[in-house]
Amino acid sequence: MQMTIQTDKKPQLLLHCCCAPCASYVLEYLSPKFAITIYYYNPNIKPYEEYEHRLAEMRKLIVLRAPLDTLEIIIPEYEPGRFDEIATPYITEPEGGARCKECFALRLGATSKYAKEQGFEYFTTTLSVSPHKNAKQLSEVGNALAQECGIKYLDADFKKHDGYKRSIELSKQYGLYRQQYCGCLPRKE
Repeated sequence: MQMTIQTDKKPQLLLHCCCAPCASYVLEYLSPKFAITIYYYNPNIKPYEEYEHRLAEMRKLIVLRAPLDTLEIIIPEYEPGRFDEIATPYITEPEGGARCKECFALRLGATSKYAKEQGFEYFTTTLSVSPHKNAKQLSEVGNALAQECGIKYLDADFKKHDGYKRSIELSKQYGLYRQQYCGCLPRKE
């Protein structure tokens, strides 16, 4: 005889968050299904004041969502030099090219490593909610890292089903700062 045991325990998900606006929709969408911990690893964001501003907005979002979620935020050391090392060979490329893929690998690599070390069941990122981010590249990077570290990558294109539109609505509702660039400083022509 086979017995099924029902539990109310949600799977543990480490969610790499790039910014509060993107996180707003992804948290709304995933919170009913997962116990989420936020991982704010963004060595690509420059200048440092911009990094701090976005981090403050992430903390603001956590406080605003407190009635709905119990969220913890992990903030690794800010390491812009690590981003510079991987991005310099691709500095002249436009957004969406090889530099972005290397940036995804850097940030998701740190996320998957932490997820593995801390016993999370899943990891993913909010990056795919942006129409400027290549969900296919994110999927390739995330799934390769999942194979390496032996935990599951939640492979999702969060811009689908009006995810990006909803992130704009939630940003307005919460009064969140919406930045004008991804993080690495725009190339000067």
